[in-house]
Amino acid sequence: MFNTNLKSARDNKMARNISVEQLNKVPTHKSDVEIVERKGIGHPDSICDGIAEAVSRELSKYYLKEYGKVLHHNTDQLEAVGGQSRPKYGGGKIIEPSYIILSGRATSQVNGEQIPVKSISISATKKFIAQNFKHINIDTDVIIDSMIGHGSVDLTGLFNIGKLKANDTSFGVGFAPFSDTEKLVLATEKYINGDLKKTLPAVGYDVKVMGFREKNTINLTIAAAFVDKYVKDHAEYTNIKQELKSKALDNAVKLTDKNVQVFVNTGDSDEDKVEYLTVTGLSMENGDDGSVGRGNRVNGLITPYRAMSMEAAAGKNPVTHVGKLYNVLANMIADDVVKEAGGDIEEVLVRIVSQIGREISDPHVASVQAIYANGVSPSKYEGKIRSITDAHLSKITDLTNMFVEGKISVF
Repeated sequence: MFNTNLKSARDNKMARNISVEQLNKVPTHKSDVEIVERKGIGHPDSICDGIAEAVSRELSKYYLKEYGKVLHHNTDQLEAVGGQSRPKYGGGKIIEPSYIILSGRATSQVNGEQIPVKSISISATKKFIAQNFKHINIDTDVIIDSMIGHGSVDLTGLFNIGKLKANDTSFGVGFAPFSDTEKLVLATEKYINGDLKKTLPAVGYDVKVMGFREKNTINLTIAAAFVDKYVKDHAEYTNIKQELKSKALDNAVKLTDKNVQVFVNTGDSDEDKVEYLTVTGLSMENGDDGSVGRGNRVNGLITPYRAMSMEAAAGKNPVTHVGKLYNVLANMIADDVVKEAGGDIEEVLVRIVSQIGREISDPHVASVQAIYANGVSPSKYEGKIRSITDAHLSKITDLTNMFVEGKISVF
């Protein structure tokens, strides 16, 4: 339910522009067709998102420790260039390492004192890789190059003004609740990259799940890299793939009443012995490139049947970058509205737009559109929706520490 401890903007005598309206359309979960995608943590795009956010967190911690506040930075310009490998049954080898290029801007000097931005960023990258991908040799399988430069003067100026100003004219989008398809796609990838590893270590980290619902049937197409050292031959590869399919299906039917079909590595060919075999469990090892912002939105999914922002949130500064803050906040507002309504609202869509130089807690507009259940009067919830939105905006600065502490995922 709505947290009444959130301080209302009206306590600060700030009248925010909040628009609340009824949306007359079929809720997504009732449409005939729905498509949902998730790129797992080992997908090259997700690797870039994860590293960019890890670098931002470590820089923020350094700034807080040394200067008492998070200084200006954006580390969202990051590329992963795929290497080359030679996988084979029982264990292959890396021929050419992958190349990770760290870019963006960060405050690198304060009062004449140099900040070790490049050292911090490279260390954060190595730590992220080591913590998430156990089959990579950080010394030989990947090259890390930091080209992060000093921040822009005008944006740094905005960043350091007493009241926090939006550093861009941008917008954030959020929705709630997740449909069964969305829940299932997210849960399936997390299961494969989580508990399933205990019984099927041959399944690698580069896992992508595509969900396609047609009426009452959800189809899950799973692409999963296999780790070659755990596979002795083609027959074992086929058996592991079948076991992955079976376990994913068993897990899925616990999460939905809809019919579920699971397909695994559909690009394989038994006749030609084509398999998704890797040395490290990552497609990045063999020519698959990645970039920040090309994958999951801040809610962890890619949802073409929903409104989305194209913003690359990972790595953006957690203090004034509205492309990061507003996307996360919009989803939080949507979640709380749905919880408050208790079934009276079938779907809610939140859009928040900024104006560069305007206080981040006072957007140009916060638009909330709700699809109400049959027989529910919009007037019953309009005031509550405004209060929820108003309260979250008044506490937007709380998000900064949550980002720095890693309590909010942005991919």
